[in-house]
Amino acid sequence: MSDPLRDEDHQALVDEISRLLRTPATLEARDFSLIAFASHSGVDETVVDPVRTRTILSRSSPAEVRRWFEGFGITRATGPVRIPADPAAGVITGRICLPARHRGVVRGYVWLLDDGSLSPEDPRMPAAMAIAARIGASLGARARPGARPAEALRRLLTAPRAARPGAVAAVTEALGTVVEGPVALVAVRPWPLDADPAGPVAPVLAATVLPGSGNGIRLPGDPGTDTRPALALLVRLREHRAEPSTAPAREAVEAAMGRLPEPERRAARAGIATCRGVPAADPAGTDSREAGPGWEPDPAGPAGWPAAWRRAVAAAGVATVESREGPVAEWSALGAHRLLTSLPPGPPDPAVRDLLRPAHRELARTAEVWLDLAGRAGDTARELGIHRQTLYYRLSRVEELTGLRVADGRDRLLLHMALKAARLHGAT
Repeated sequence: MSDPLRDEDHQALVDEISRLLRTPATLEARDFSLIAFASHSGVDETVVDPVRTRTILSRSSPAEVRRWFEGFGITRATGPVRIPADPAAGVITGRICLPARHRGVVRGYVWLLDDGSLSPEDPRMPAAMAIAARIGASLGARARPGARPAEALRRLLTAPRAARPGAVAAVTEALGTVVEGPVALVAVRPWPLDADPAGPVAPVLAATVLPGSGNGIRLPGDPGTDTRPALALLVRLREHRAEPSTAPAREAVEAAMGRLPEPERRAARAGIATCRGVPAADPAGTDSREAGPGWEPDPAGPAGWPAAWRRAVAAAGVATVESREGPVAEWSALGAHRLLTSLPPGPPDPAVRDLLRPAHRELARTAEVWLDLAGRAGDTARELGIHRQTLYYRLSRVEELTGLRVADGRDRLLLHMALKAARLHGAT
């Protein structure tokens, strides 16, 4: 087998496309970092726009431009894609994108300035796409196995703390400058080992299947801490907001679950946790402490992804036992469960041990619903479909079994948290 193309050959291939189509061409990696560009010699300068100039000078494309381009499906395209101008996004001149693919995965993009003389149906396009395919093969071969996004993400999320710096470096090499922005870590579990995790499709940067992470959480029916596989998704979030929207992560979850057969889809639950981008003044992502409890600041960038992953797994576990959370739960919206998931598994609190016996299952459920509804007797009775007097009788039995007084705020807090923790950890 011949050796893969060297990095410097990319420039020659870009020049070849530019000569073939008689228009400036630019090559960017999948993360929109600049690799090579053809000169403007002999080309009408009126087709040049500020985006191309900024890309060449800064070695990357602005975030708003990347979002505009990806909206035309270039991550999935197998042929030329025409993209119109959009002055609002800073795109003064339209483009034709030639995706450079290898083994079904887009590895980069060849950009052609569209002055109206080209079209995706141009008879020269098949030859140009053949050159783009050579570029895709080169970019695919250039990436060492350890630097591929999925494998790099797997390494980072499973690495012991001592090996974390090397894993961060591998992820940075695999994903380029995209690691500097805010992301969401998504856990979908349980995930069948034979199910396709799917390759990266914007805004999903990497997808890999990992062993289930315990976090002290047991899924219903499991004899111990959950060890079934989980799908890990790394999803890029938009950078133009102080608090990036998790909508792209929810869309990724919907797409992933949609690929599962019906029984597995009904059983699967997902959790989402975000990690902030690296501040410009701290490119290494070391501006804050190592991950700790949920309220402490965590490292930015890839250094914080393992903590975000643990939280995503925990959120998926909460979604499994708390029906009101729905099939997808976000760590930031878990409230008191953020504290409960950080507790190690163990026997139930002595106060609720008798209450949790199978014979008292309805009493435990009554107490939990009543506490969830802030002690509103009418709402609780309607939720449970019982008479108020039945509710009061059950609460008195709860007091007898636990030794706690439901009229005492501290006792109510202990009872509520003990019941939640017991169900979360599989004791009910």
